[in-house]
Order: sequence, then C-alpha cells, then structure tokens
Amino acid sequence: MIAKENAPERALDRMLCFSLYAAHRATTQAYRRTLKPWGLTYPQYLVLVELWEREPRTVTELGDDLILDSGTLSPLLSRLESLGFVVRARSSEDARVVTIRLTDRGAALRAELAHVPGEIARCMGIPLDTAQSLASEVREYTASIQAGSAAQV
Repeated sequence: MIAKENAPERALDRMLCFSLYAAHRATTQAYRRTLKPWGLTYPQYLVLVELWEREPRTVTELGDDLILDSGTLSPLLSRLESLGFVVRARSSEDARVVTIRLTDRGAALRAELAHVPGEIARCMGIPLDTAQSLASEVREYTASIQAGSAAQV
C-alpha cells in the first residue's frame, strides 16, 4: 500500500503496529507468489530454512524458534511430511519428544529455493544493508514489547 500524495494522514498511518502489520502482509504475499510453484507456504519455508541450518530439531525447538504453537506447527509439519520434505520420529528415550529431519528431497530443495531471498529482496526494493538494519530494529522493538508485556504479568 502506497500513500497517496496530498492525502490526509490517517490515524492508522501514525501507528507503528499497523505499519508492521501491513509490511507483514505484503511480505507474506511476496513469499506466497515466490513459493507457489513448490506448493509451499511462508511458514513451511521457514521450517525448511531452520532445518537446512541445523537438524535434527525437535518440534518444541522449531516452535520456540519460529514462535509457533504446536497447534499451528503440527499441521504444517504434516503437510511438509506429505510433500516428502521432512520425516518425524518419536525419541526412543522419551516418546513425548518428536524429532524432525529433512528427507533427501527436502535437503535438495535448498538448492532449488536458493533464489528466494534474492527475489524477496528484489520485491522489497531496498538495499541489503537497509533491510538488515530494519530487521535489527524490528528485533529490538519485538524484544522491548515482549519485555514490557512480561513486566505487566
């Protein structure tokens, strides 16, 4: 959404939370278009990125890292498993612990999707250093909000 020149400023335009929400939606739409040929959603892609970096991972670890609850993560993992990208296995030491690993197909997908970060950067239309600085500021903002919310409890 691009602000129209000479349009009066709206209350929403002054709200950081709305700007973040709008940016989230635009980013998710860019990922949706980019990942469509593979039948992947943005959250599924994030799971794969985490596993490409380090595996095996437990469902709890993935949920914590991706800020997803098990009710959201479980169906997402089921879909990735049905696509043949991951396998789930219960721990032999503790049956409550489920471990996620990439399949050969899931590992090979990393090369196929190597263009995704560049495509998203192109959609953003901002230099890489600006994007990295913005990401750092948003992480700081998130940490501040979380700390403020925890202090109220």
